[in-house]
Amino acid sequence: MSSHPPIPTRVVLLAGPSGSGKSSLAAVSGLPVLALDDFYKEAGDPSLPLVAGEGPHRDIDWDSPRSWDREAALTAIQELCREGRAQVPLYSIATSSRTGEETMVVDRTTPLFIAEGIFAADIVDRCRELGVLADALCLRGRPSTTFRRRLVRDLREGRKSVPFLLRRGWRLMRSERAIVQRQTALGAHPCGREEALGRLAAAAAGRCAPVAARPARTPAPAPRTKAAR
Repeated sequence: MSSHPPIPTRVVLLAGPSGSGKSSLAAVSGLPVLALDDFYKEAGDPSLPLVAGEGPHRDIDWDSPRSWDREAALTAIQELCREGRAQVPLYSIATSSRTGEETMVVDRTTPLFIAEGIFAADIVDRCRELGVLADALCLRGRPSTTFRRRLVRDLREGRKSVPFLLRRGWRLMRSERAIVQRQTALGAHPCGREEALGRLAAAAAGRCAPVAARPARTPAPAPRTKAAR
């Protein structure tokens, strides 16, 4: 029996604007992936925020961190790092509801997994405090490209109605640079796809030191004119 202690499991937080390619990047990484979108609150939750300034029939602001169950996501991350497995919800964006749950397992031979979603940057500091953070990335690109990619995906998957998706897409395209700035201020490293893949490979190979605390700063407030994932 080996006398070496087990290598601790850590997480790479993968943030970025909706449509920036987080899910596809995570899929090709070969690492286990925790989809943070599965921790959205369900439709009908009275704490769900609304998009500001759109009249009496406003959309739910699914791009606000207040539409997301941060504590449940953190609990799952801690359990994956501590136990190597966790019960995680399954969520339907089309119906804004949870449809079940499943057991996620992280293989101890590769003690690293990705937690990806538009709110990943919002838990950088907490994961760092818990000692489980391997890296934090923010994918970025051209807002026009992100707009097209996001719209094609959302239409293909039937995520919401066409008018909703167009309203949301226009808001997100106009605020994309502010979204990247905010996530960077929260501690996620802004980068393109190739650099992100390189950092993931380095983290998987154990070449990344634990992420140090960032200098104290006040992050930009969450943009208030966006909606849905």
